[in-house]
Amino acid sequence: MKNIQLTKLLLAILVILSFSGAGVAIAFRNIWFILLAILLGFFIMGYGIAQKRKES
Repeated sequence: MKNIQLTKLLLAILVILSFSGAGVAIAFRNIWFILLAILLGFFIMGYGIAQKRKES
């Protein structure tokens, strides 16, 4: 079995939760939370991609 990289797993879960939060914010029609959740999701995703490039 392969070793699970816990930090990458947590980053992926945070990105999923952030974009899911954006969906909830759309349902509540709260523009500020929509923007915050989307920006946070892209920031976390960018951080994860930067970490992956740094490893290689």
